[in-house]
Amino acid sequence: MSLPPAQAMTESAPSSDGQTPTRTWWGPWCVVTMAVVWGLWNLRAELTAVPYLDDSSIHEQMVRFAAARIALGHSPLTSWFPYLGLGSPQFLHYQSLPSMVDGLIGNVANPDTVFRWSLYLLWALWPLSIYWCARLFRLSRWTAAAAAAVAPFLVSVAGIGYETSAYVWAGYGVWTQLWASWTLPLAWGFTYRALSNRRAIFPAVFFTALTVALHFETGYLAFIPLVIWPFLIPSDRVRRLQVSLVIGVASALSTAWVIFPVIAQSHWAAQNQILRLTPLENGYGARQVMGWLISGQLFDKGRLAVVTILMVLGIAWCIVHWRASVAGRALVTIWTLTLLMTFGRTTFGSLYALLPGSSDIFIRRFQMGVQLSGILLAGMGLVWWGQLVRAALAQWSPPAQAWLNSGSAGNNLSILLCIMALVILLAPAWRELDAYDAHNAHNVALQAAADTQSEQPVDQLLSYVRAHPRGRVYAGLPTNWGMNFLVGAVPVFKYLESRDIDEVGYTLRTASLMTDPEYFFDQENPGDYVLFGVGYMLLPNGQNPPVPAGMVACLSNYCLWRLPSSGYVHMYDTTGILTATRADVGTQSVPLLRSNFPSENRALTVAFNGQRAAPVTAQRQEDLSGAPGRVAAERDDIAAGHVRATVAVRRTSVVVLSASFDPGWSVTVDGRAAPAIMIAPALVGVTVSPGVHRVEFHYVGFGSYDQLWILSIAALALVALGPTLWRSIRQG
Repeated sequence: MSLPPAQAMTESAPSSDGQTPTRTWWGPWCVVTMAVVWGLWNLRAELTAVPYLDDSSIHEQMVRFAAARIALGHSPLTSWFPYLGLGSPQFLHYQSLPSMVDGLIGNVANPDTVFRWSLYLLWALWPLSIYWCARLFRLSRWTAAAAAAVAPFLVSVAGIGYETSAYVWAGYGVWTQLWASWTLPLAWGFTYRALSNRRAIFPAVFFTALTVALHFETGYLAFIPLVIWPFLIPSDRVRRLQVSLVIGVASALSTAWVIFPVIAQSHWAAQNQILRLTPLENGYGARQVMGWLISGQLFDKGRLAVVTILMVLGIAWCIVHWRASVAGRALVTIWTLTLLMTFGRTTFGSLYALLPGSSDIFIRRFQMGVQLSGILLAGMGLVWWGQLVRAALAQWSPPAQAWLNSGSAGNNLSILLCIMALVILLAPAWRELDAYDAHNAHNVALQAAADTQSEQPVDQLLSYVRAHPRGRVYAGLPTNWGMNFLVGAVPVFKYLESRDIDEVGYTLRTASLMTDPEYFFDQENPGDYVLFGVGYMLLPNGQNPPVPAGMVACLSNYCLWRLPSSGYVHMYDTTGILTATRADVGTQSVPLLRSNFPSENRALTVAFNGQRAAPVTAQRQEDLSGAPGRVAAERDDIAAGHVRATVAVRRTSVVVLSASFDPGWSVTVDGRAAPAIMIAPALVGVTVSPGVHRVEFHYVGFGSYDQLWILSIAALALVALGPTLWRSIRQG
């Protein structure tokens, strides 16, 4: 039995049923439609309005925040996001384009509804992007349809790649990655086309830039083909390198509005100390990843390794036809390179520092590149398997082969048999995932039922908090009793996010400089509550507060307690200096957070990232008699990045705003600009002299977005119109 020719996988040659593509268009589209309809049906529970158990709680809140800021005529990019990690310019440091798009739509519809529908449709319809991508690689309709059929059924041991568990309610909630899961296949596909056809350069630039704006780690993967694919055709490598350079530079310039602010403000973005030494950030290493690959756990966790087997068949086909199939070489090389990238620092150590910005990314996310290329290779393997079966039929039973090729009826029957065979072959995958989706839907239903029982008492207490603002709310941490203090299955500290309550406790979710110190918040230390601006505690009924507090009310299983100190603004003497960087501010702050300094109105200035600390205000012990002053009045609009306070100052000291330090904060004292200083752990402060003063803190944000937008639009316009202009110049 001879192997099928290399061209059998391409769009210009007969597909696996021996007919031309125009005669068999309905068969592949039936397969794609089945994959889409399956997703639309199985994922319908995602449209239920319940608070989220995973990181979708944060993404949904960002959508609401974006909608509110846009409605007021403000850009979310220059706004202070107050709800997590004592606030941060979240829309600058994080991939925020999906939130802004949904927020814009959220001005004409309910933002929460917009978020749920975007999650549901993006994942259910994802096979369409895979089909389009495969066709851009000039793969046949059947190969593209086979890849689309495989796409929804991946299950990995990490659970964070292109798979259902990464997105649904019971999963991880990596919603921004879901947006980029649509654009990365198109970025790869158009880049592949552009290297041989310059008319595809503009869409290659557009989708590469869009991928970067939607999700940073996925954006890295969008640039990888530009490094390796020019060498797929050695005789044409110079021209292909030139095209790659154009795409790379134009894509970078087109995302200047995203990339430049992140780079320029990187010194004020914390590196996650808690996860820095774990495989989540460093990668799982070659031994672990290869073990998962060989055992099938990288594509088929807990089931028959059907996708893994199909991918191996696809790789084998590409190797057999290496010289003839450029697409095969492209997919195998990028699969290999992204697999090596997932090994991370765990394997390559300091060599990984050669990758720009690698210290701020989660390397395990590069598994997405392995999975995307693996899906396309699995589609090729599935079609090759069908071709081999067909060849066997032709050899063993020529009458059967002749019957299947006997005119239109035989061709249609052949297509139906192919579809049935595909469904049967993928049965282990869709049965396993169907069970997972059913489990997810069951849990969503339980949460909806629990909300009807628990929502009213919790929300009554939170209504009191809104009506009587005293600062943030503490409802436990992921590292203590907070994980078991629930509304249904959702911890209360996550439930607070769904109600836009400023809190302390939902840790490690932003790049704010206070995100690591918050992880070390000491609930037994009264001074930490003042330092972190906590005015309320929400505790389980029957649990005594860890520090002195007065009870407000108890409803059902929830009790609200009021702390003696309130508000975001407090006064301290500074008596020393804390030395820290963005990589260790958390651990460097632990002695302070465990000490009596905050309770004694004592604070430390910070020598941050090698810069000089602000002078201390108290040089001698006798300078510390009594409180340095008091906050006479406070008016907070922390969601708008604006806090005012009137302070009565006894001696030179600092007025501290319990918000993460960022260079976007400006301070005025009695209407005059004053320098903002960093107060430990990483808060905003200003030095004031004795007397009564009006102090205002205002967040102004990064100020060069207009210029960067112009640069980005100009770069896209140049790529789109450049060839036409060049031809006009040459002809003129």
